[in-house]
Amino acid sequence: MKALTQIQLLQATVAALLTATVLLRSILSTTTINLLFHHLSQNQIVLLSLTWCISISLFFYYSRRRRPVLLLDYSCFKPDFDRKCSLEVALYFVRRSRRFNTVSEEFMRGIYLKSGLSDDTYAPPFIFQTDYEAKLESAIQEAKEGMFSAVDSVLSKTQIDPSRLDAVIVTCGSFSPCPSLSSLIVNRYKLRSDIKSFNLSGMGCSSGVLSIDMAARLLNKSRAIGYVLVVVTESISLNWYFGDNRSMLVTNCIFRVGCAAAIVTNDPARRSSAKMELVRSLRTHHGADDACYNAALQEEDAQGNVGIALTKDLVRVAGEGLRQHIQTLAPRVLPVRELLLYAYSILSSVLSKGEVKPVVPDFTAAFEHICIHTGGKAVINQLSRLMRLGDDVTEPARMCLHRFGNTSSSLVFYELAYFDAKGRVKKGDKMWMLAFGTGFKVCSLVWKAVKDSKNDSDNPWNDCIHRFPVKVW
Repeated sequence: MKALTQIQLLQATVAALLTATVLLRSILSTTTINLLFHHLSQNQIVLLSLTWCISISLFFYYSRRRRPVLLLDYSCFKPDFDRKCSLEVALYFVRRSRRFNTVSEEFMRGIYLKSGLSDDTYAPPFIFQTDYEAKLESAIQEAKEGMFSAVDSVLSKTQIDPSRLDAVIVTCGSFSPCPSLSSLIVNRYKLRSDIKSFNLSGMGCSSGVLSIDMAARLLNKSRAIGYVLVVVTESISLNWYFGDNRSMLVTNCIFRVGCAAAIVTNDPARRSSAKMELVRSLRTHHGADDACYNAALQEEDAQGNVGIALTKDLVRVAGEGLRQHIQTLAPRVLPVRELLLYAYSILSSVLSKGEVKPVVPDFTAAFEHICIHTGGKAVINQLSRLMRLGDDVTEPARMCLHRFGNTSSSLVFYELAYFDAKGRVKKGDKMWMLAFGTGFKVCSLVWKAVKDSKNDSDNPWNDCIHRFPVKVW
C-alpha cells in the first residue's frame, strides 16, 4: 500500500509538471487556446500522455481526499416521571439511609438550593428502592435503561440496521463492568462479529465530545464508507458518596441521570438526511500540571468511603485550561478580523512583558451557537466571565443544568436537543461544543448544520420547552 501511494504521488507530480509546462509554454509563446488545441490534436502522443496524467491526478485526488464526517442523528434518554429527584425526594433518601450526619445533610441541602437545579432532574433506580446501598445490579440496571432507550431511538430515526454498523464506542467515566458496556451493546443488538468496539472510561464530562472525535478519526482512517454508533452515559449508582467529606458531597447534589446515543457516518449519500457535518475537533490535555490532575479526583475519605472530590481549585483550573485551549483553537476558527485583533493583543502582551493582558476573542463572530460545559453554576459563570458571553449564549447551558442537572459526558447532547426544540439552528450555521473532563482535559467540536433543526418526537424537552427559558439565577 505504501509503495502504491508513492507511485500515485509520482504520477500526480509528473502530471502537474507536464500540465504546468504546457501552459507556461502556451503563455510565453502567446499561443491562443485555439492554437493550443490545434497543436494537441496534431500530436496524438502528447495529447494521450496529457490525458493519461490528468486522469491519474484526478483519480489520485478523489481517492485520497477525506469524505465528510456527518452526524446522522442522535437521541437523549429521558427517564420515566417516577424517577424525578426533587429536593424532597433527595432529602428523604438522605435521612432514611442514616449514612450522613446532620451537618452533612444541611450542607447538601444548601448546595442543592444554590445549584440551579430544579425538582425535575432524574435519579438512578436505587434512590427509590428500600435497599439504601447501591449495588452492581443497580448500576447495570441504570446503564441498560439509558443506553438501550437511546440506542433504540437513534436506530429507529436513522433507519440503520444494526448489521450495518462498523464500530461502536461506549463511554462511561466511572463505571467499567466486565463484560464491558460496549459488549453489552454488541450482545443486545447482535452486532457483527467483526465490529470494532471501544469502551472508554475515566475521562469524565469531556468524553462525550471526545468519543465523537474518536469516531471521526476512525472514519477518516478508512477509505470505505462506515457507520459508527456512539453511546455516551454515566453511572450515578456506584458513585453516590456515603460519607461526610464536603468536597465529595457536592457530586451527590449536582450529578443526575443522563444518556445519549449518536450515529456518525462518512457516507456522502446520507448528507441530505444528516443533521450536521463535523468541521473541526480539538483535544488538549493538561494533566501534566499537578493542580489540573488533582482538581477532580476519585479517592477514599478517612473512613474508607469512595467518592469523587471536587476541589475548590476546579473552577480556576477550568479557566486556565480553557485559556490554553483557546490559544490553539482560535487561529483555526476565528474570522480574519477577530484573528488580527487577537494576534495584536498577544503581541502587545509579549512586548509589555505581561502588563497588558490579551483580549478574549469574540467567538460569537465565529459561531452562531455554542454548547458550553454544563458542569455547574460556578463553572458556567466562570466561562461566561472568561469568554465574555451574554446570557443569550449561556441560556442553553443554564436551562440544561436546571432541567436535567449535570448529566456528565452526555450534557452537550441535551444542549443540542434544546436548540432543536427551540428550532434555532438554520442550515449553514456553525456550532461549537465545548466540554471539560477529569485529568484535566478540554475538548471541542465544531459543526456545520446541513439543514434547519427540527423538533423530533423523542426530544427530551418536548413536554416543557414552552416554559423555557426560565430565571434560574
